[in-house]
Amino acid sequence: MRIAALLMAAGTGSRFGTGLAKQFQPLGSRPVLRHAAEALLPHVDLLQPVGDAGLIAPALQDLERLQPPVAGGATRQQSVRLGLEALDRLPDHQRCDLVLVHDGARPYVPASLVRRVIEALSAHRGAIPAVPVADTLKRGAGGLIEATVPRAGLFRAQTPQGFDFATLRDLHRAHAAGPHAGIEATDDAALLEHAGIPVALVAGSDDNIKLTYEEDLMRLERLIGPVLLPRTGTGFDVHAFVPADGEPRPLMLCGIAVPFERGLAGHSDADVGLHALCDAIYGALAEGDIGRHFPPSEATWKDADSARFLVHAGERIAARGGILVNADVTLICERPKIGPHSEAMRARLAELLRVEIGRISVKATTTERLGFTGRGEGIACQASATVLVP
Repeated sequence: MRIAALLMAAGTGSRFGTGLAKQFQPLGSRPVLRHAAEALLPHVDLLQPVGDAGLIAPALQDLERLQPPVAGGATRQQSVRLGLEALDRLPDHQRCDLVLVHDGARPYVPASLVRRVIEALSAHRGAIPAVPVADTLKRGAGGLIEATVPRAGLFRAQTPQGFDFATLRDLHRAHAAGPHAGIEATDDAALLEHAGIPVALVAGSDDNIKLTYEEDLMRLERLIGPVLLPRTGTGFDVHAFVPADGEPRPLMLCGIAVPFERGLAGHSDADVGLHALCDAIYGALAEGDIGRHFPPSEATWKDADSARFLVHAGERIAARGGILVNADVTLICERPKIGPHSEAMRARLAELLRVEIGRISVKATTTERLGFTGRGEGIACQASATVLVP
């Protein structure tokens, strides 16, 4: 029993609101159409795309069991018929017994749904996945309700719809040439219904979304995107103040020059806040610490702006396909007072990490005059960062 699939990609997607048809929109790292094709391929012997070859070819390149695209017609019904005719012209050893017809704008198709459609074709010449209507239905006109429509026995039809190939081919030919040639069926099951041929209903899926509006992309990205797992890292750093008789340098904290009589000693600019946060991010990614990426033994980093280090840490999150959920920085010192500068610090960290400021926290505490920070000998910082990564 050989099975072919028609992948319908000839629509213009006028309701989607962008110049590029919805089936070619990027979803994750691949076009919507490719997700749909890859969902079908494990279940079929060949895949016949229908639509603009110039757009389809790059979207589906290197896929196995793929037939050359055929151009679509002015309507979906005409496009399906042209796809069926292309399948009918195949050599005998490639001819199919069953055909699935699938919307290229439905990228998320559970394997169990496809199997249910195919299994139903062992007893019926047509089968479609469908979801019972759960919402109350209203018929309206002119912005007003005309009537409530009973929802009992109503279903939302989905694809892929499955058929006996010869039956569907012959019905499309007859419909195009016969007295109903001017009537457009909204799906292929309607042709069987009109001919009095029973069509089986199998359980569909609420996740089998047909991309229609831009907001549908957000839900599809959650379904198709990689599972992101939370990871938390912590960082700690400490720097002493430069000696009173040492070379003056600015006090850099969380990327901000804080007015104070003494700066911090260190190989770079000694920004204790940025260093601790870098270590927290590298820790969350299990990529070592700041010294691994920017060794203090290298002259390149002498007096370097530590903002470069945090930008690198943020780029490592992006390179891993991750997201920074939040960062929390606690500066530990008696002086200077951090409160007047905390909002500027938050804004600078958000800028360097390219996230909204709401994901960044900067606060301060003291050690109640205990230890080296209590004696005013330096500043310490602890930081934590939570990231989502595949």
